[in-house]
Amino acid sequence: MRSHTLLISVLVFFMKDASGQIVMTQTPESLSVSPGDRVTINCKASTSISSNIAWFQQKSGQAPKLLFYGSSSRPSGVPDRFSGRGSGTDYTFTISRVEADDGGDYYCQQYSSFPLTQ
Repeated sequence: MRSHTLLISVLVFFMKDASGQIVMTQTPESLSVSPGDRVTINCKASTSISSNIAWFQQKSGQAPKLLFYGSSSRPSGVPDRFSGRGSGTDYTFTISRVEADDGGDYYCQQYSSFPLTQ
């Protein structure tokens, strides 16, 4: 039996708050996981974003794919092993059972106010 390890990268963006922008901080920065593992990514906003958050996956050379938005909305076609939760300033995104195709970059983006920040 062959063991496969995936790399799930978390894009972390630190933006200056000098102009009043909402700063989004994601942790951890990167993860190495195996198929079947449970993965949780955290995103903290500098101020309440009232569940106006979206989670994306991006693979090399491809456009970002929306995986989850708001506090409980999953676009059609996205498997139920992807979930999100949170409120106020603290949010999490979870993949309950990682599959080989899940490798890529994951990031959160707030859409509570402009400019949109990641």
